[in-house]
Amino acid sequence: MGCRQAKPQHTENDKTVKTDNCETEFTTAVATDPRLPLDQRQVFRLKQSWKGIKRNMEQTGVEMFIRLFKTNAELKALFTSFKFLEAEDDLRENEALEHHATLVMTTLDDAFSRIDNYSYVTEVLLKTGESHRRFRGFRSEIFWTMRSPFLEAVKITLGDRYTENMETIYKIAITFILQALTDGFTEEHKDSNSVPPVLVESEP
Repeated sequence: MGCRQAKPQHTENDKTVKTDNCETEFTTAVATDPRLPLDQRQVFRLKQSWKGIKRNMEQTGVEMFIRLFKTNAELKALFTSFKFLEAEDDLRENEALEHHATLVMTTLDDAFSRIDNYSYVTEVLLKTGESHRRFRGFRSEIFWTMRSPFLEAVKITLGDRYTENMETIYKIAITFILQALTDGFTEEHKDSNSVPPVLVESEP
């Protein structure tokens, strides 16, 4: 019969509310920062979707690196703990890769979970990108090799929830994040030692 029109009932957290069997989406009343390449609805959907990734961060992170090494095998040389591993099964079972993948995903989780806080997210990402200068041979282009592997891993984790619309939103968001990391690597910023590097292994 369809849904009867009902006045939305806002909750304390301004989240999705069901009224008369109809689901209505709400985002905060404050407009997103104009520098953020996502609108309010996209931010809301991204943060809701990311909860599914957050529950499977370790698995998603490992999948991301497995796919990264399939297309960029030379990048394994940056990781002393597993650079000689060739078999996919060996990589999946390697504790060092698992640990590092979780570390990277934790940084991404911070960015995605607080994506609408432009100032905070960009500051963290700029410092993280800057911290990678200490690695000999590291280039800003390496950040961008993570884009496709990340999207593929997210698609696997989310399954049917990874719709065309969500794919578009994730593409916009990860591009924004990788650009901030690149900017941090190539530009001067203060407090460069305040955030440890996460894409490659920390020095012993």
